[in-house]
Amino acid sequence: QNDVTARDILLATREGMHSIEHVKRYTTTGMATDQGKTSNMNALAIVSRALEKPIPQIGLTTFRQPYTPVSFGLFAGHNRGDLFDPVRHTPMHGQAVAAGAVFEDVGLWKRAHYFPQKTMETVVAAGSRQLNAQGIEIFEDMHAAVNRECVAVRERVGLFDASTLGKIELVGPDAAEFLERVYVNPWKKLEVGRARYGILCNEAGFVIDDGVIARIATDRFHITTTTGGAPRVFAMFEDYLQTEWPDLKVWQTSTTEQWVVIAVQGPRARAIISPLVEGIDLSGGAFPHMALREGRIAGAPTRLFRVSFTGELGFEVNVPARHGPAVWDALWRECEKHGGTRYGTEAMHVLRAEKGFIIVGQETDGTMTPDDVGLGWAIGRNKPDFIGKRGLMRPDIIAQGRKQLVGLESFDPARVLEEGAQITQSAIPATGSAALGHVTSAYFSAVLGKSIALAVVKDGRARMGEVLHVPMPDGAIAVKVVSPVFYDPKGERLDG
Repeated sequence: QNDVTARDILLATREGMHSIEHVKRYTTTGMATDQGKTSNMNALAIVSRALEKPIPQIGLTTFRQPYTPVSFGLFAGHNRGDLFDPVRHTPMHGQAVAAGAVFEDVGLWKRAHYFPQKTMETVVAAGSRQLNAQGIEIFEDMHAAVNRECVAVRERVGLFDASTLGKIELVGPDAAEFLERVYVNPWKKLEVGRARYGILCNEAGFVIDDGVIARIATDRFHITTTTGGAPRVFAMFEDYLQTEWPDLKVWQTSTTEQWVVIAVQGPRARAIISPLVEGIDLSGGAFPHMALREGRIAGAPTRLFRVSFTGELGFEVNVPARHGPAVWDALWRECEKHGGTRYGTEAMHVLRAEKGFIIVGQETDGTMTPDDVGLGWAIGRNKPDFIGKRGLMRPDIIAQGRKQLVGLESFDPARVLEEGAQITQSAIPATGSAALGHVTSAYFSAVLGKSIALAVVKDGRARMGEVLHVPMPDGAIAVKVVSPVFYDPKGERLDG
């Protein structure tokens, strides 16, 4: 306990420390995690022997809990299994459980990974259950479920619980000015009722977060962040507001758990929400892509975004959390009428990869600039300043040879690349030679009928059509460098 030895205590008595309280402070015995009795009884006995007085005459220090030794196992026992970390559920968690979702951990959140259904390969019917010859229910595996979910979204419609997205309400007369300074994009001229994709960099100019930001009023913005980045972004904003720009009249509030977000994606998305929406004109002319409208849906107040992370016609329904389950149920009833599906995070990943949409932390690794991942168009180059502007001017950032986001197609369309796999010029690279880049995302696309991958490759945009290789234990896989946008490159499906 604080590395106090018997020699230290004997030295204290020789130095004239005859009060146990003086010995305690001279040596720090009894000041560690046990706070007294557990280890300090030994110290009292040593002082008693050195001063030739019984322990009652030496006196006692102030004992604090635990008064008796406690095993480390007892302290750790509560933090095991599901109790190791706090668990966060969205308000629609119960609906996902009832629908048979398989969950994955995303930060502290439990998110529906995919929704397996009973397969058609059944031979025995037992009431409402489908059984195989051995009397066991048969469900899809993950790949079959994800393929089905992706096709349903592309052909009809799907519902996705996106409530875990971080959300910040930014309010004040200087709100637009604050956004100008922290995001690379321009914000002052964004109209009320419109939204924009925002990219957040650190001082070095590297991408650290992204999200859609909508202007609710001239002095109010609804900001979304990545699921994992929500607390980090909030803390960063507060740090700059308090230490760099305390003169700005801006206030932020974390609203992550205030708003439920239900993504309705697919060519029939408008038909799904139309019967439920009040006070909003859903026509394409009145409600264009990247716009926001306020009204009601299924009787609940809503901030309705027209945005898409799938490339299809899409809406994101934001309602107060208490209304989430009821609105989800109402949307699902409409969705079923159109042959739609629930889809999980794995299908979401496939759908966004088909469109070349990045995920921060997957296509980025802390060293990627907006231009590296194909987002150079978003930078407000005429802005006087923003976080990362000087970093983006460094010679090494604008030099040739940086890794850039590209697509990869395997010559074997069924072969899905390994995420994280290295990419080389030759099938058998020389020992010690550097890789050109690595695979960041890889999936099988049921819609395209082949495997697809996103990667960051040295001078990638100049290598279109070039054949590279991905060395693996069973031999190198030949791949062709292509555009990262595999599906609907002109974006024609955004209007349904």
